[in-house]
Amino acid sequence: MKSLSTHIWGIPFLVLFLAAMPAAGAGHPTLRNITVSNTNDELLLHLNLEGSFSDAIRQNVLAGKTTSFAFRIRLSQVQDFWLDEKIADLTVIHTIKFDTVKKEFTVRRSWTGYEAETTPSFEEAQRWMNHIEGLKIASLSRMEKNARYELQAKAEVSKKILPFNLHHVLFFVSFWDEQTDWYIIDFVY
Repeated sequence: MKSLSTHIWGIPFLVLFLAAMPAAGAGHPTLRNITVSNTNDELLLHLNLEGSFSDAIRQNVLAGKTTSFAFRIRLSQVQDFWLDEKIADLTVIHTIKFDTVKKEFTVRRSWTGYEAETTPSFEEAQRWMNHIEGLKIASLSRMEKNARYELQAKAEVSKKILPFNLHHVLFFVSFWDEQTDWYIIDFVY
């Protein structure tokens, strides 16, 4: 696991920046630029996934097969001498499909309501697949000022696709071809 400890003192904007972590290896997916901020009401997450489009994933997409990425995000309040209190446990799914007739890519992201975004540019479609901007993690009303929190984030990349959320039911079978390490940010709200 990779870890970064930071204390946060400013409100209304809560900002954390996770410095570039060393890559685990060439072509291995890695989370980068993990930032946590807030509005007046919500805690938000911003991150980028790098190294997710290996040659196998790229060929799969260009062959017209639906490919999915899953982002796991957990937020807990750290409590000394007691079990940590879970605030949020989210799974965000991004899917990409190439229409070989129209020559365009369609990307759908669960955190934007699965709204279809289409582009003829593979580079733009990859940016959409690899980027989360302003994901609502938790309401600030659920968080206690001056309390310690731990945010964990992980990404999983798959060439296979199952019907929505079926991979959670079939938890005993691994459908993910590659995954990042868990990245951890400790902070005081």
